[in-house]
Amino acid sequence: MAEADTSSSGMAISGSPEPTGTKPSGAGPTGTKPSGTGPTGTKPSGAGPSDTGPACPPPASAPYPLDPTGTGRHADSERLRALGAAAPVLLPGGIVGYAVTRHHTLRDFLTHPEVAKSACHFAALSEGRIPPGWPLTTFATVEGMTTADGADHRRLREPVVKALSPRRVAALRPRVERLTAGLLDELPAQAARGGGTVDLRSAFAYPLPMRVISELLGVDEEFRDRLHELSGLVVNTTIDPEAAVAANRELVEVLGQVVTARRAKPGDDLTSALIAACAEEDARLSERELIGTLLLTIAAGHQTTLDLITNAVRALCADRGQLDLVRSGRAAWADVVEETLRHDSPVANFPFRYPTRDLDIDGTTIPLGAPVLASYAAAGRDPQAYGPDADRFDVTRRPAVRHLSFGHGPHVCPGAPLARLEAGVALRALFDRFPDLALAVPEADLSPLPTFVGNSVVELPVRLGRDLGADQG
Repeated sequence: MAEADTSSSGMAISGSPEPTGTKPSGAGPTGTKPSGTGPTGTKPSGAGPSDTGPACPPPASAPYPLDPTGTGRHADSERLRALGAAAPVLLPGGIVGYAVTRHHTLRDFLTHPEVAKSACHFAALSEGRIPPGWPLTTFATVEGMTTADGADHRRLREPVVKALSPRRVAALRPRVERLTAGLLDELPAQAARGGGTVDLRSAFAYPLPMRVISELLGVDEEFRDRLHELSGLVVNTTIDPEAAVAANRELVEVLGQVVTARRAKPGDDLTSALIAACAEEDARLSERELIGTLLLTIAAGHQTTLDLITNAVRALCADRGQLDLVRSGRAAWADVVEETLRHDSPVANFPFRYPTRDLDIDGTTIPLGAPVLASYAAAGRDPQAYGPDADRFDVTRRPAVRHLSFGHGPHVCPGAPLARLEAGVALRALFDRFPDLALAVPEADLSPLPTFVGNSVVELPVRLGRDLGADQG
C-alpha cells in the first residue's frame, strides 16, 4: 500500500482585510440566531436583501450541482476534488454554497478562527432567501451544539460529553455485547421468513445503536421507530417542502413527548439531566436548546453507527480477502472500523460552516456568510493524503494522517468513542457467528440513501450462510 507525502498541508487560507470577527450585515450578536426555519418549520423573519447589504458575489466557476438522490456519491466527490480544495456547489433551492474537499484543507478549515457555526452568519438566511421547507434548514437552525460557537458551544456540548465520557462508554461494552448477541439470535428466523435473506440494515445495524442511544437518553421504546423515521426525513435532500415542514413539526412534537415522559418519571439518563439543567436558577439550557440537543443526539447517536456498520459489511462482502485478513489476525476489527470511516464515511457532506469574512482557500474565494459543507466523503479518498490507491478499501492501510469522518477541533463528534465501540463489537460478533455471510444481490443493485448529507444504502439484503452459534448450541 502506498502512503502519501504529508510533509506539507498543500493549502493556504487567507482573509480579506476586514476586522477580525466581522459578521454579515443584519446578523445578531455572536451566539444569537435569527428566527429561522428551525425544527418547527416556520419561515425566517430576517430582513430582506436591501437591509443586509449586497448578496454574495457568484463564484468564478459555475457551481457543481450536488445530486440530492445520493446516486454516484463517490464519483461526485472525485469531481468536487478535481474542482479544487474548495469547490462551489449548488444546494437545493438554487442556493450557492461551497464544499471543502481535500483532507489537509478541510482539517485546517474546521479549526479556522474566522469560520463560524451559528446561523446568524448565514447570509442567505439573514436575507430571507431560504424558503419554508428547505431540506437543509434544520442543519442550520436547530438550537444545539452543532450551530453554536464559543462559550455557547461549550455550554451546550458539556452535558453530552459528560454522558459519553470514555469511562461511561467503556462501561457500556457488556450491554452492547448482550444487545448484539440477542439481535444475532433473531436473524436466522427472520431470514427463514424472508425466503433465505434478511435485510441486515433494518434487522441488525439499526436496532443496536438505536437501543443503546435510547437507553442513554431515556427514550421509551414507543418513540424509537418514529424518531428514526423522522430523522431520516430530516436528512433527506429529495423531500418536498410540505413534507419537510411536516416532518420537522412532528419531530419536535415527538421529542416533546419524550421530555414530558422524563419529567413525569426522571431517571439516570441524559434527558433527565438536561431537564434538570433547564430547571436550574441560572437556566443553563432553554427549552428549545433541550429539544435541539435531543434531536442532534438521537439522530447522530444512531444514524452514524447504523450507516457505519452497513458500509463496513458491504465492503467486507465485496472483498472477501479483506475479511480473511481480519479473521487470520493480520488486521483488527478496529482497523475495519477506521478504514470504513475513511473509505466510505457515514457522513458525506456535513452542513454548515460560514466564513465571517471573505476567505481565500487555495485560490478559491468563499464569500462572507456562504454556507460551507465539510465534504468528508471527498476528503477520505484524497490521494494527496492517502496515496494513489485512496479509492481502495484496505484494512491494512497505515496512513500518515487520521481520517476526519468524526470531524476535527472543537466540534469533533462527542459520540465517536461509542460509535467505534458499537461497530467493533457488532462486526466481530456478526462474522464470528455467520462467517459465510454474503450479499443477496449485486452491490450495484443496492439503492443509496436519498441524500447528499448521509452515505449508505436503503437496504442491505444478505444470506447468512453457516450459523456457528447454532453449531455450538
